[in-house]
Amino acid sequence: MAKTKPGKKDLDSYTIKGTNKIVRPGDCVLMRPSDSDKPPYVARVEKIEADHRNNVKVKVRWYYRPEESIGGRRQFHGAKELFLSDHYDVQSAHTIEGKCVVHSFKNYTKLENVGAEDYFCRFEYKASTGGFTPDRVAVYCKCEMPYNPDDLMVQCEACKDWFHPSCMEMSIEQAKKLDHFVCSDCSSEDDAKRSPNGYPVSPVSGPKFQFLLKIARQYYANCHVLLNAVQSTIIFTYFLDGNLSGVLFPCFLISLWNVDR
Repeated sequence: MAKTKPGKKDLDSYTIKGTNKIVRPGDCVLMRPSDSDKPPYVARVEKIEADHRNNVKVKVRWYYRPEESIGGRRQFHGAKELFLSDHYDVQSAHTIEGKCVVHSFKNYTKLENVGAEDYFCRFEYKASTGGFTPDRVAVYCKCEMPYNPDDLMVQCEACKDWFHPSCMEMSIEQAKKLDHFVCSDCSSEDDAKRSPNGYPVSPVSGPKFQFLLKIARQYYANCHVLLNAVQSTIIFTYFLDGNLSGVLFPCFLISLWNVDR
């Protein structure tokens, strides 16, 4: 009668050979590649089991590097970026070289120092089709590219978008010295809203203009006051900002114009 082969047993942990590092299910590990010229493979351990001869195997879920994906590496991919694939495999535990940490994208961007064993993942990858989840992420800058945490970007104080210095025709050194930054689009819009004399442009007709005339006439009922476009702009600016009120308002009018009584 044939003997039944002893079954496999699940293990809670495995100590990496030659080290005191302990691997448990859910940990991310570096695994020895078949080609010594290549960087180590990165995988997440799903299960650890031993057979009747005490040979330890690990069931892993592979992470792909961008250059290993169908689309290849793109400009916005970080040097330490990985994709969590749907590719599962069983490997000998002896091929594990060390442990690593695969951070979420958000947590990775908060690291003050990125170590050799730090990676990040923001996409899941379907190896058979080359599809990604999520299939879209936020884009920034004039180039409309996703954020690469390896690249310096500067934030516009007006629109709050982020920009690559090169897209703003700046060097990295220049960008690092900036105390304030307004992008070219916001700067152009701001210039368009300003008069040649540097005063914000206000309408010289319509409700606000009529309101100004009404106020002026209340103070100078028996006077004739001439208000042109530039003058009305100045008054609007000071009056609406709350810089002129009560007695100061008529004094300001008198200082600007010669009033015929």
